[in-house]
Amino acid sequence: MPDLDAEFTALPLRQLADAALTRARELGAEHADLRVERVRTQSVGLRDATVEYSADGEDRGLAVRLVHDGTWGFAAGVEFTVEEAVRLVDQAVAVAKVSAPVNTDRVELADEPVYADATWVSAYEIDPFGVPEPDKLARLTELCERLMAADGVDHVNASLQAVKENKFYADLRGTTITQQRVRIVPEFTAVAVDRAAGGFETMRTVNPPVGRGWEYLTGTGWDFDAELAELPELLAERTKAPSIEAGQYDLVIHPSQLWLTIHESIGHATELDRALGYEAAYAGTSFATFDKLNTLQYGSPVMHVTGDRVVEHGLSTIGYDDEGVAGQQWDIVRDGVLVGYQTDRNMARLMDLGRSTGCAYADSSGHVPVQRMANVSLQPAADGPSTEELIGRVERGLYVVGDKSWSIDMQRYNFQFTAQRFYLIENGRIVGQVRDAAYQATTTDFWGAMEAVGGPQTYELHGSFQCGKAQPGQVAPVSHGAPSALFRGITILNTVTEAGK
Repeated sequence: MPDLDAEFTALPLRQLADAALTRARELGAEHADLRVERVRTQSVGLRDATVEYSADGEDRGLAVRLVHDGTWGFAAGVEFTVEEAVRLVDQAVAVAKVSAPVNTDRVELADEPVYADATWVSAYEIDPFGVPEPDKLARLTELCERLMAADGVDHVNASLQAVKENKFYADLRGTTITQQRVRIVPEFTAVAVDRAAGGFETMRTVNPPVGRGWEYLTGTGWDFDAELAELPELLAERTKAPSIEAGQYDLVIHPSQLWLTIHESIGHATELDRALGYEAAYAGTSFATFDKLNTLQYGSPVMHVTGDRVVEHGLSTIGYDDEGVAGQQWDIVRDGVLVGYQTDRNMARLMDLGRSTGCAYADSSGHVPVQRMANVSLQPAADGPSTEELIGRVERGLYVVGDKSWSIDMQRYNFQFTAQRFYLIENGRIVGQVRDAAYQATTTDFWGAMEAVGGPQTYELHGSFQCGKAQPGQVAPVSHGAPSALFRGITILNTVTEAGK
């Protein structure tokens, strides 16, 4: 396990916690917690192997969140002194007192064991912030130059984002937790320009963002050299591909595309705060309302979806959430039926669901923790078929690879998605790429049309580096695992025709 960042652990973490929690107890808080955070970020962008931007950032601070007379109070600052910690408690209590007259739901938190002096570090090998910037640029430039040298590639865009997140948490119950996690996402896009027609086509890598370190760029967890070697040929095929004929198709969807449909139509729809209407003003609501728990037929009987905060290299994987709840796994959809939600301690207690699923998260010390998405994943069939076997079951259909654009309504019910690549399937065989396709459905019709899921050999973990939610806005990383899966009779649109062109 990598060492905790010495610069972070050198901060007066215990002194700040002792001062804040002692003051909160004196002022009669029913619950109080202190978070100290240091979040380092780096982003690099290249165009045609030339650096366009390189930026490093750091967000450091401390936050107090408490419950006073059944009402939340919150305050945050940037000075790491005991005086500041005490002042933040006083401010948070004042906020709670001002808010109490308009509070309609008394805050009570679901029980959770006490974790004293707990430590957790995510699974990575090489801290990307310990790698010299010239070394990073050299690797990115090397990969870009390989793409640029290929026939048919006119431009290459590349980017790299890395985050190192340190958190210290302490509360009145006696829990104290120190955590560190690292995540990274590289991306490469090849561009072919049709100067005669005045248009262009692009093809992007389908590698996922991951909870790994710099080793990800050098062959651990993904073979970038192999993928980039294939990209020019895939792009050339796309430029010559025919436009799709709209209609009903069977789909075999690869996890590099299916993760996004899971994210939008299951992940967001089963956040309990959304289902209860708490996010209606901004992020939206959900068709999967609480009265449908254990009755809603979300999809076909082969559908088994879990939430977790524990899968190795997952972007939403943690040891403990921002309320001191240990990471865990649970069922969201089982045998096609809605059986669970994603919760924090307040939502779990409010709806009498027992223990929280550990989904509280704040993206900085300046923000209050809110209920955020876990790693929501479609599980494979233990003895399920390969992707090739799923394709072999299709007479007329499409094989869908890589995410691209999407659109879904505020209740997470009506949607359409495009992809990096659509391949036409005829009589169980792939016959080539097609262009201008999007698949359209309602959530329950789509998942109800899932006839089969692939075996563990088809399973991959993909996801998003920055999922947005809350007011003020916050971003959170989240992964979604999926096998390849077969869907029958899905509506395919021609996007050019739909755009009136």
